[in-house]
Parts: sequence; structure tokens; C-alpha cells
Amino acid sequence: MSELDRSRIQSCVEAWVDPLLEQSLGEVGAVKSVVVEGDRVDVALELPYACAHEHERLKQALCDALAEFTAGARVEIRITQQIAAHAGQHKLPGLAGVRNIIAIASGKGGVGKSTTTTNLALALKEQGARVGVLDADIYGPSQGMMLGVPSGTRPQTADEKYFLPVESLGVQVMSMSFLVDDNTPMVWRGPMVSGALQQLLNQTRWDDLDYLLIDMPPGTGDIQLTLSQRVPVSGAVIVTTPQDIALLDACKGIEMFRKVDIPVLGVVENMSTHICSNCGHEEAIFGSGGGEKLARDYDCELLGQMPLALAIREQSDGGKPSVVADPQGPHARRYLEIAARLSARLARRNGQSSRIPNIQIFGD
Repeated sequence: MSELDRSRIQSCVEAWVDPLLEQSLGEVGAVKSVVVEGDRVDVALELPYACAHEHERLKQALCDALAEFTAGARVEIRITQQIAAHAGQHKLPGLAGVRNIIAIASGKGGVGKSTTTTNLALALKEQGARVGVLDADIYGPSQGMMLGVPSGTRPQTADEKYFLPVESLGVQVMSMSFLVDDNTPMVWRGPMVSGALQQLLNQTRWDDLDYLLIDMPPGTGDIQLTLSQRVPVSGAVIVTTPQDIALLDACKGIEMFRKVDIPVLGVVENMSTHICSNCGHEEAIFGSGGGEKLARDYDCELLGQMPLALAIREQSDGGKPSVVADPQGPHARRYLEIAARLSARLARRNGQSSRIPNIQIFGD
């Protein structure tokens, strides 16, 4: 075996492009060390996004790229991840205990937004992040039930002014449903709803979260306006179906976030196809290509497509969503992929926003 060239190995590692970040490891500062000792090569990486389930695949791809320079050597690649905070809109101050706030929104109801929020939260947790969920759908809170929180659960308090989030399935969650009876309707006007959202958000003592997902009510009303004015949101995800009427409303949601300077990180298309529970036949009953067109028209990313499947609905209603009910199943795998793409998309924005422009000073 010829002598290993450390400089060439390091250059290869730094030039390798992460397929989700779409940037080289050198660009994002992910290469922490490259050590060559005898016939051993030890590479330490620190990725800026949550992708624990992708580590082995990334290691193999990088080993393949290094093969030309490491023939006969023992190559060990160690991957850790560190999620950085991303500033919100209008220089709003950050929320204590939370690095990034992501709004999960839809233009209309009935497109599976809450189911997507729950499974994305669990998928991000499985990808190695610390995650919380705020149920901002004051009129119809459902996150407690979907995350398996027993009916009648009440949050504990601290210092007589903070709620402690309820933890379930490894996720911190706060919902209006924890503060009222299950059958009590929220017959409130807009200002009361906005005030309740701010109290739930600011008076909850979140514990060291990488991501806080906010399950938004459908539409573009008081809650959305309060969020844009008072809450430092790192980015938004739009949930839609391929149906034309849903896409029309989703466009309004994207335009709303654009007007308030909240970046749309991507689109999740639910009910993209229907899978027959008897024969397994898959059919695009609500149309096809809608999510792709929406992402293309608004220059954002199609994070993933989920089928209309009976198991997804049954598992969520039973308090054990797909990611935990069937972790090796195809639906869980898709949610894990969407979570990794979402985390990478936010990390890419971090890298872009942190670049300092050149300042040129000219004499008179």
C-alpha cells in the first residue's frame, strides 16, 4: 500500500457534496478533523441538520468517494450533528429554550396538517433532534390525542407563572386541550384567541428544543397574524393535497408568509395517491403533480408526498402515529425523509443568511 496523502484525503472530504444540503462539507464547516496514522484514516464530521437515520448511507457514500485515495486503508467516519438557531422575521427576540420555530400551515382544513405535524415532530426526534409541538389550533386542538396524551392530563406549573410542557413519545407538547375540558368549545373572538396563543407560547418553559413545530389552524386569520407579528418564526411548511381547490388555498398561505417575511421551507403533499387496503392498488384520485407545481411556482422545495392510507389515519387517531406505530414501515420512512429534508433546508438558509456582504469604501 502506498503512503496515504492526508492533504488529498482532506480535500476530497471537504469537496464532497452532501445530497440534502446540496453544499460541500467544506462550505458548511462540517469537517472537524481528518487524521491519518499508518493505515488508518479517521474523519470526524459535524452536520448542521438532523439526519441520524441517514448517517450510515452518508458514511458509505463518502467512503466510496475516498476510495481512490484510501486504497487498503481502514477508514472510520464519525458523524455528529449540531442544530444551530436561525433568526426569525423582523429581528424578533428568540424564545427561551427554543432554537428554531417552524410553522406547519395549510390554506384550508382537511388536508392532514395536524397528522403531518405530529409525524414530522416524531420523525425529527428519530433523526436526533429535540422537538416540541405547540397546538395553535385553539378552536380544534388535536395534538394531545394524536401524541397519546391521556384525556384529562393537565400541565404542571413552575414559579407560579410557567407551564411545564407535557412529554409524550419523546416530544414536548403544549395544547389548549390540556387547560379545558375535552367537550368545552372555544367560543372566543379573535383577540382572545391571539392572547391565548401568546400565553401558551411564552408561558411554557420549553426545555432545550432544536425545533418547536406550531400546528397552525387553517386559513390566514388572527392566529397567523399574531404569529407573524409576535413570534420569531424560522420558517414555514405548507401542507396541501393535489386537488385544485386545496392548491388555490395553499397559494394564499404561501403569499401570506411571504408578505410577513417568513420563509417557506417547503411543501408536503398529502393524499397524493390512494392505496387500496384490500389489493394495494395505488391511484391518484385527487389529481397529480399539484405539489410539484406549487413548489416550482413559488421557488420552494417539495419536501415529500404522502399517500391517502387507512393506516396513517388509524395510527394517529390511536395516539401512536406511523413513525412510532410502524417505525420500519413505508410511511414512517417517508416521514423520516421529509424530516431530514426539512432540517437540511433550514440549515441551508442558516448558511446563506450568515454570509457577510463585502463592504467597499471609496474616497471622495
